[in-house]
Amino acid sequence: MIVDDHPIVRNGLTELINHEPDMVVCGESDTPAEALARIRADRPDLAIVDLSLGLESGLDLVKKLDASFPEVRVLVLSMHDETLHAERALAAGARGYIMKEAAMQNLIAAIRCVASGKTYVSPRMSERIVARLTARGAAREEAAPLERLTDREREVFALIGRGLGAREIARQLRVSAKTIETHQARIKEKLGLPTGRALTRAAVSWTQS
Repeated sequence: MIVDDHPIVRNGLTELINHEPDMVVCGESDTPAEALARIRADRPDLAIVDLSLGLESGLDLVKKLDASFPEVRVLVLSMHDETLHAERALAAGARGYIMKEAAMQNLIAAIRCVASGKTYVSPRMSERIVARLTARGAAREEAAPLERLTDREREVFALIGRGLGAREIARQLRVSAKTIETHQARIKEKLGLPTGRALTRAAVSWTQS
């Protein structure tokens, strides 16, 4: 099952997967609601889910799938940088995370890995996760405030760290600039940051770390 809001992407993935003698795509969807209905009906072994599904969140869909269909393994396929989103996706219930830029070379291997019950991330991401889990003292204390952010707030925080302004973030996430400004205000409050400039500095520092 493929869940992505771009028909060209779905078609390309379907062709790639169906070329394998032991794999077949049983369905496609471009919205979380349709995906849940199709998965309820078809019960696929694995679902490939994009994080950005129009105005809706693929991460929320991952959580719903984990809660309602734990037997369906989820592989997240996203354009978003794995260093910013992979851990959240895995925590939400995904069994793997692969970036779209690596899909042509590594997607089939990722599918086989996840389908076999293992977890798939790139070697770079695997090293990063191990390093974070073994971090101690100040490093853990520094990371702790970010855990107060919601998934959407953390996504906005990451995009701020990449140098995007409110309007650019709004365009990328397909929401209003006012919504992004509200997220920014809540992030500043949760992280104890007094100004927008302080927010930007903190986001850039976190993104580069």
